[in-house]
Amino acid sequence: MPCIRRENWDMDEGRVAHPGITEVRPTGSRPRARSGRPTGYPAELEADVLLSDGRHVHVRPILPSDGPALAAAVASADAETLRLRFLGWRPVLDDASFRHLVEVDYQRRLALVAFDSADRGVGIARYEGRPDEDLVEIAIAVDPDWRRVGLGHRLLTILGEAAATRGIRRLVAAYSVGNHDVEGLLRSCGLPYRTLATHGVVEVQLELPPIGSTNLAVQPPA
Repeated sequence: MPCIRRENWDMDEGRVAHPGITEVRPTGSRPRARSGRPTGYPAELEADVLLSDGRHVHVRPILPSDGPALAAAVASADAETLRLRFLGWRPVLDDASFRHLVEVDYQRRLALVAFDSADRGVGIARYEGRPDEDLVEIAIAVDPDWRRVGLGHRLLTILGEAAATRGIRRLVAAYSVGNHDVEGLLRSCGLPYRTLATHGVVEVQLELPPIGSTNLAVQPPA
């Protein structure tokens, strides 16, 4: 089973300019989100988000019932998307692997999914860590038709805020050397930023603010 570190960020999100992105929460869950909620499902993370091109997405925590849709998305993804997300290799995921991705505890393992108006998944962001650590590994992937409109930034913001409220203090992300787009996205957070490794794959660490301080506020890169 691939670990979350091998999932890469969507490289195209680094050049986003998204003035006026707004978010309304809560708005009332869609039927898909209401049915089959596991124990501990954080409904407060559901949000309707307006993107810079006028389109809306509904963001909610992942559900176990999302497994088939996630499997279909990976199977139908274009080669470039897979290269960006999985650092150059095509994943071979079995049923157990997909269950691991959609069955989370919403504390040290959390995933957020963005749906368009037709209830089709267009983006996903996740973090994964262990109960005894204040560090998690993060990954984001966005459908090609939904890039450069701020979706990656909003997913990062919501994911980072959720992590901070759960006692997580550090986010770790990995991306290919020379991927200036994803580097711009990470640096746009305004959080303390440290490079951990650069041998073909860059690994960086972001420090989250303490609870009660200024919330994570991702801004588009200059």
